[in-house]
Amino acid sequence: MNDRCGPGRSPRPRGTLALFAAVTAVTALTATTACAPDPAATASRPPSATRTSLEGVWRMDGYGTLVTIKGRSLRTYETTAVSCLPGAVTGTRAGGPDARGRSRFTVPDSAPLTVAPDGSGGARLTSADNAGRRALHRIAALPARCAGRPSRDPRAVFDVFWRTYAENYPFFRAKKVDWAAVRDRYRPRITARTTDAELFAVLRAMIEPLHDAHTRVVAGPDRWFAGKRPGTVLPTPAFTARVEAAMAAGLGPGVHRRAWAQGKLSYADLPGRIGYFRVTQFAGYTKKGDYTGDVAELDRALDAVFTKGRTRGPGALRGLIVDVRLNGGGADPLGLRIASRLTDRGYSAYRKRARNDPRDPARFTTPVPVRVGPHHGPVYTGPVALLTGRLTISAGETFTQALMGRSPAPTRIGEHTQGVFSDVLDRGLPNGWRFGLPNEEFLTAGGRTFDGAGIPPAVPVPVFTDADLAAHRDPALARARALLAGSS
Repeated sequence: MNDRCGPGRSPRPRGTLALFAAVTAVTALTATTACAPDPAATASRPPSATRTSLEGVWRMDGYGTLVTIKGRSLRTYETTAVSCLPGAVTGTRAGGPDARGRSRFTVPDSAPLTVAPDGSGGARLTSADNAGRRALHRIAALPARCAGRPSRDPRAVFDVFWRTYAENYPFFRAKKVDWAAVRDRYRPRITARTTDAELFAVLRAMIEPLHDAHTRVVAGPDRWFAGKRPGTVLPTPAFTARVEAAMAAGLGPGVHRRAWAQGKLSYADLPGRIGYFRVTQFAGYTKKGDYTGDVAELDRALDAVFTKGRTRGPGALRGLIVDVRLNGGGADPLGLRIASRLTDRGYSAYRKRARNDPRDPARFTTPVPVRVGPHHGPVYTGPVALLTGRLTISAGETFTQALMGRSPAPTRIGEHTQGVFSDVLDRGLPNGWRFGLPNEEFLTAGGRTFDGAGIPPAVPVPVFTDADLAAHRDPALARARALLAGSS
């Protein structure tokens, strides 16, 4: 539900990704009230509310967001200690509640949301295009500040921007950034007469030192900034063409690569019964761009790749290369669908948690486990080589992490991934601008995260260097082919 596009991608959240880009974009929708509790917001449950009724106002754990449900309508509010702005998510209930009291809401240009009662005064919110769930707690009413008209004064814009990061960003200590000092440095520069260009420059300067590909500020189609890890060179059409030529040479003459999902998924059978499966994005598989269409197109491709002939018997694959070196992200559940074709037993992919205290960056929500379940059909359980690099970003990284629990675990070849895992908490500013930041951690079974540094390769090999591209060489692909040929 969050916007999970990496650097170089459109700064505007896509479809359902816009939801948690709203409900997470909020990752989008995501947000608990990340501020000092408002007396109205912490009052007891209204006497008229029943245990199973979803009508009313809800506070979301861990995202600074409020959700209101009235009749057939759902909407979100983005909150901090100094602000309450209408959120990016609005939904319309499709039919009535089911036998368990669950309601499904359609969201324009996004995947549908499901809200389900969860005990007295609680509920759960889920979106098909987002892994995990959001916990909701009933409150008496919206805070009074939600009814006011927000000031467009540049100082108010600055304050909402700074405060949202202060209350939700988990990585200031890891990035060695003193956020209070950032405010002290830049706030005096902002006045009522500060121009849009000057304000944008300040907001960019505040977050650029974080070197975080899930931070951004968008002031218009021609004025936006997204962070990135130092040394990351964003792909251009010319660069991508050189990569394609090197990959084609690495696959060898006469190898036919079949493509699906507008070219974002492709597969080739290589000599020695080795398969090559490339995934360049976990979104935008159809012209319509909807999540339901993405799922259908992905399943069509996976059914064509993971056939009975390739997964069992004398003609089965002896090894599989999965290439996500140019994967800019998308929806995590699509990665989990691919992982389900690579196992015959369920296992833990990762656990998600969100920062849950505006005053303490070390406090998080209870981790939500996310699992990989085997596909009900042909699955491949043999050796896998996984190709990664610094342009393996966001959902490309959560996919990489999800495969680490597979048995046998894939051999990761290439370079560290980009190091951004959280859904993007997409938020608005009083002047109409949008901005985003991460607020979650994806944990291994041992409680480790790979934020910042990225997931390391087991076999380090340079990825897409100028020298290799000029010579039409792909050493990581060559290493994977040699490794699988030797292990089979």
